Amino acid sequence: MDEIEITRKNWIEVFILGFTWGCTFLVIEIALRGVTPFWLAAYRIGFGGVLSVAIWQMRGGGLFRQPPSPENWRALVLVAVLSSALPFALISWGQQHVTSGFTGVSMASVALMVLPLAHVFVPGERMTLRRFAGFLIGFVGVSLLIGAQAFESTGAALEMPGRLACLGAAACYAVSSIVMRRLPEVDPLGLSAVLLVIGAAAILPAAWIAEGPPPLPDAQTLAVLAVLGLIPTAAANLLRVSLVRSAGPVFMSLVNYMVPVWAVLMGSLFLGEPLPPSLLLALALILAGVALSQYGALRRLFGRG
Repeated sequence: MDEIEITRKNWIEVFILGFTWGCTFLVIEIALRGVTPFWLAAYRIGFGGVLSVAIWQMRGGGLFRQPPSPENWRALVLVAVLSSALPFALISWGQQHVTSGFTGVSMASVALMVLPLAHVFVPGERMTLRRFAGFLIGFVGVSLLIGAQAFESTGAALEMPGRLACLGAAACYAVSSIVMRRLPEVDPLGLSAVLLVIGAAAILPAAWIAEGPPPLPDAQTLAVLAVLGLIPTAAANLLRVSLVRSAGPVFMSLVNYMVPVWAVLMGSLFLGEPLPPSLLLALALILAGVALSQYGALRRLFGRG
């Protein structure tokens, strides 16, 4: 089967997602000052779900183009849990015990996890040597960008479980992208809304069990949570759904190489953090990896194929 067609619009979408999620880690750090990790995830998904459902209902509320089977509903629930509730909770908890650099490297590993899964389960997403080499070069670039802090020890008693939690979140994102691509024809806005609603239904009781009744955040924390729910959750989730459905999970996974770049740049701009001396080399490796892995798509985009 021919490769999935990548359009100019897909390239713009992947850059927007990389920028949006690259800024999210800073906002999460601020939110954690006023709310516990599981309730942060619950509030975030809840805000995003309410907004998404409201817009979806104003547009008619349709979801499946054809009557869904029980198997489709089971896949929908699986995607919802793996794309929001579980990874959000794992990251929020894991970040307490590991360095932020390790979290960044964990998210970059999503691309390497997606490659073999897509090769097996998604038609048109073959794992060629060139594509694998490109993704590996990009991963090396991300590791170089983040630097030694990605592998430094925090000394926390729960550091190893924290690292496993971050890697588990990465695996959740990888598997959910594969299953999402395999769903039948659906309305992207409806799918995004339903995923967040199911995700909220899963995380709310988990947060209550793990951390007790919901805390009442102060006004500043509520504003931060609303921003998290609106932009990197509701809006970005819709864009992610659209990108996976149109361009496939492998192309979508390129976002994970862009997120650390924007995170480093935003940290320098807003928090005064020093830029790593390896920035230019890391950027060169990441761009080279993207170009190599998407060589065919870039040729078609610029009219040379």
